[in-house]
Parts: sequence; structure tokens; C-alpha cells
Amino acid sequence: MRRSPLLLLVLPVLASCTSVVAGSPGAGTALERRGPAGAVPAGLERYYGQQLAWEDCDDYATTGASITLLKGRPEFECARLEVPLDYTEPEGEVARIGLLRQAASGERTGSLLVNPGGPGASGMTAAASLATSIRSSPVGERFDLVGFDPRGVGASEPAVRCLTDAERDAERLDVDADTSPAGIAQTEAENQEFARKCAQASGTELLANVGTRDVVRDLDVMRSALGDEKLTYLGYSYGTQIGSQYAQEFPGNVRALLLDGAVDPKQSLVDSLVAQGAGFQKAFDAFAAWCAQRPDCALGADASKANQAFRDLTVPLVQRPVPAGDRQLSYTDATYGAIKAMYSEELWAPLNTGLTELKGGRGDVLMLLADAYFDRDQQGRYGSVNDAFTAINCVDQAPTTDRGALADLARRYKEAAPFLDDGQPAAAVLDTCAFWPVPPTAQEPEPVSGLPPVLVVSTTGDPATPYDAGVSLARELGGGLLTFEGNQHTVYLQGNACVDAAGHAYLVDLALPAEGTRCS
Repeated sequence: MRRSPLLLLVLPVLASCTSVVAGSPGAGTALERRGPAGAVPAGLERYYGQQLAWEDCDDYATTGASITLLKGRPEFECARLEVPLDYTEPEGEVARIGLLRQAASGERTGSLLVNPGGPGASGMTAAASLATSIRSSPVGERFDLVGFDPRGVGASEPAVRCLTDAERDAERLDVDADTSPAGIAQTEAENQEFARKCAQASGTELLANVGTRDVVRDLDVMRSALGDEKLTYLGYSYGTQIGSQYAQEFPGNVRALLLDGAVDPKQSLVDSLVAQGAGFQKAFDAFAAWCAQRPDCALGADASKANQAFRDLTVPLVQRPVPAGDRQLSYTDATYGAIKAMYSEELWAPLNTGLTELKGGRGDVLMLLADAYFDRDQQGRYGSVNDAFTAINCVDQAPTTDRGALADLARRYKEAAPFLDDGQPAAAVLDTCAFWPVPPTAQEPEPVSGLPPVLVVSTTGDPATPYDAGVSLARELGGGLLTFEGNQHTVYLQGNACVDAAGHAYLVDLALPAEGTRCS
């Protein structure tokens, strides 16, 4: 999670234009060259000025949500942008970044590039899901909406792959709760094997160049190839890390950054994990209070006993999974299904239904929630997010291998999130990143100067990216802070009129909300 500016010579481009090239490689394909625009790093001119071939998006859909959102949608067009797989060898192997675009509905100002976080989530499907709400807004009138799948993710090529679908199903059933010396040794052997499979299936060159360091370089190529001298960007969750790193490496190329659900670049890995655990506990407490007011609450009428009630229902799954359709609901599935429900109050009722069902020895609803978390569709196919999540994290931060620090993290996490305590002693376990086949590319953050106004949106009851991280990021970037009082993970373009109005005004006119503005 640490970065330093990329030191490159840049060549100013005084003007840019759009040219649609006659002819096409296939029916329904439009060739377009809008770049180069703005600053172009020396040696990368062919990437910054490349031609894009826009076509329908059917072949970019792979599993689940992407098939539903991308196929048969004439309002969208898709393309792949070429970037160096390794920026130190720009004439070497090429990676191709998947792009989805919805054209501005009015007089076009530029492009709004979107990333939903993860790391490893698809920006193409995120943009498609936001398209209807944004199209009729002031932002949709002025900006092309462009979602991108970061390198290694989704429709981008090559994609990170570690496990087969069957292996992923099996991993979810293998709980690894045993913290005895033998249990720890078994878990660490499995983690080492996972890293080996990633290297074998994906190749070490991709794994070495899949981190945020390289994603922000790709983002700058996108900016130019789309014809924008300055970047207008919307990042959610981990997408805020992409945005803040871009600000650090390309501060002169920023027009606007709206960062919602912030990752604090100065917070240590251990502290961020503990803070996230506390965030999920806060959200669970709010769920328990809501549930206790219902006559059908699966956790009972006393919210103060909800932690134990949840553990009583879920911990037995460590030894005895329960049926869920033609599958088995594990402890992993039940807890991650609950975690998924903490991201939005709209999922609280399904969670209560799932916990009630679990009382009767079934796990169908909780399995649906867990599948949504793990990006598994009804045909049993997984998206790339799980494997990409691990690969990106393992190069974005140095691994923690100190056994004392690991034991302290396990203890602090159990204290921060008691509803997730499986009852086993806290133990020091080396995770997959400790065995990763390539070194991390993490760099220390440095102060950023020369930025235009940046807007950070932070939610008081955000379980995954706690509120204080947004306060810290706004201060680090010298930007404005918009506070949303609610219980969910991210909020802009999700139906809150107050937040949406402030976000629209910022992206269109660069107008920050008044200091201290709060929405609810």
C-alpha cells in the first residue's frame, strides 16, 4: 500500500484531436484515435496515441454479472487498450486492458473513468451497473462513462488465474480453523501450494507486474488514448488507492478525483486489518439492533447477546457443514455471507432469513450471499476477483512474516470483531503472500503537491473502509471531505440525493461541498 512518484521524462502535447479511421477489422467495429493527449512519458508514445477498436460488448462478458450486464446492451461499446506488461520493457510483451464506454448524452467534456475496488473487481461491470443512474445526471450529460478491468482482471488479457472452479469450491469447504502446531503447518502448506498454482497458471511475469504501481500507469495511458489531457476519475474502496497513487505519480495530469470509501495510504497493513474488523463489528452491531426489533429475529430480542447467538449458529459448521441445495454450507461460507450483508442495509433482511434457515439445518440463503461475495455464478463459474485479489495484495505490500506480529494481529482482530471469533486460540499463521513467487512492488507514500481540489466521500458506518480512513485521506491530499451518515460501503450514485448532488457538482464544475457538509 506504499508508493513513490514515478520519475519519467514527459513530452508536452500542445493539442489533441479525435479521428475516426475509415474502414474496420470487422462488422460493427469503429476505429478511433483521440490521443495522444496531455503529457506523454518518453518511450511510451505508441501506447499513449494508440487507436482503439470499439465494438459490442458480448465477447467481453465471461461469468455471472458481466454476462447479465454486458451482453445485448447496444448503449455500450467495448475495446481493449494495449499497455506494456512490464513498463521497464515497453517494447516487450503487451497486456490488453478491457474498457467499456457509455457515450455522454449531451455536449461532451471528456471521460469519467471508474474503478469499483477489490482489488480485483471489474470496472467494466461496475460502469455497466451505474450506467442508467448516471446517464440522466449532469455527469452523464457531459462525460463518457468508462469502466476498465485492471490488468489481470476480468476481460483484460492476460488474466490472473490460480484455482479452477472446482478447486475454489473445495477451498471454501476447507475451513482451516485448527491452530494447533499441526493445523498451522497444514494451513501454511496449503497457502504455499496456492502460491505455486498461481505462478504455474498465470506466469511470474504477470504476477510481478499486476500491482497498483502498474495499474496507475495504465490509467494514464487510458487518459491519453481516450483524448483527455487531464484525468477525471471515480474510485470506490480499493479504487481510492488507485486514485491516490495516481495523484502521487501524475499530479499534473489530474482534473478531478472523487474517492468514495477510502483506503488510508499511510496506515499499516496490520492496523488497517484491525480497523476493518472493527468496522465489520460496528456494522454487525447495527444489524443486531435492527434485527432485535423484529419478532422473527434469528439472533433473539437482546442485541447485547447477538455476538454469541451468531457464533452459536455458525461455529458448529466448522465440523459439520449443512446442506445448501446440492452443495454444503461451510463456516467460511456462513461468515462471508454475513460479511457480504454488512456492506448494505438492503441485505440485512436476507441475512436474517439465512440465519433463521440455518437454525433449521439449511444454508441456501447464506450460500447465495457467500456466492455473491466470492463472485460465483449459478453455473458454478468464478470470476477472476478472488485470484486477482490475492495477486494484487501480495505485490502491493511486503508480507508479514514475523510470528510475534502475526499472533498479535490474530489476537487484535478477534478483539475487534468478536462476532467472527471461531473460538480457536489466536495463532501466527503465514498467509499466501509469505510464499509469493515474486517480490512486492510496495513503495512508501510521499507528500503530493500541485493537485486540483479532490473530493473524498466517507461513510460513518462503512464496514470495509472505516470513516476515519476517509478523514485521513482527505487531509493527506489536501482535499474536501463529504460525510455520509449511514451503514453501507460507499454511497455516490447509489440513490442518496444529497451525496449525488455534491458529487455531480464536483465532477462537472469542480465545486467542493462546504466544509463540514454531512448527508444522511
